[in-house]
Amino acid sequence: MIEFDGVTKSYRRGEHVVTPLENVTLEVGRGEFFVLLGPSGSGKTTLLNLVAGIDIADSGTLRVDGVELASLGERPLGLWRAEHVGYVFQQYHLVPVLSAYENVELPLHLFKMSAKERHERISVVLEAVGLTERADHYPRQLSGGQQQRVAIARALVADPEILVCDEPTGDLDAESAEGILALLRRLHSEFGKTILMVTHDEKAARVGTRIMRLDKGTLHEAVLS
Repeated sequence: MIEFDGVTKSYRRGEHVVTPLENVTLEVGRGEFFVLLGPSGSGKTTLLNLVAGIDIADSGTLRVDGVELASLGERPLGLWRAEHVGYVFQQYHLVPVLSAYENVELPLHLFKMSAKERHERISVVLEAVGLTERADHYPRQLSGGQQQRVAIARALVADPEILVCDEPTGDLDAESAEGILALLRRLHSEFGKTILMVTHDEKAARVGTRIMRLDKGTLHEAVLS
């Protein structure tokens, strides 16, 4: 499903060049729950952004479901991303003036579909994350765990093949975090989603079917304590 072949990505920060990923080669299979461990600044988010088509590699080849992302123009890449990748952020990024229902609906405005079809899709994902009864609530009326569930529903509503999760439990208390991890396990096992999750928390990492560690731009097999 996802193939990195000698991928390098660098950024310029003032007079310095930072290389969060250097000559990375990696394959993630369809339906896999892949977890990437590493400290802050290790390049984990950069890897997710490459998979999601938010960033483009400086060198090497990245293919997602057979598509070489660097070959797509800006608009085709945006459309591809909307159809194929759902992104779950650590800090939710919900629109505060919109209800849970309306936040989940946002990605669907990129597609041509009837209001009835949008409603059906939103209802399905809100039920999947256990928030049907909170559909008319605003983010300020929801707990952190509930806000993250809304964010996951928003990432799922276009039915993407891939779900990328950037520290999805990083801002949550232990009980809420376990609930989110249980939900991600269910999405993987029952819905067959390919999931890439990055975290610095070894306990959270154990949810994955394969775990690797990213350190100073290179990948290593993870050995958990």
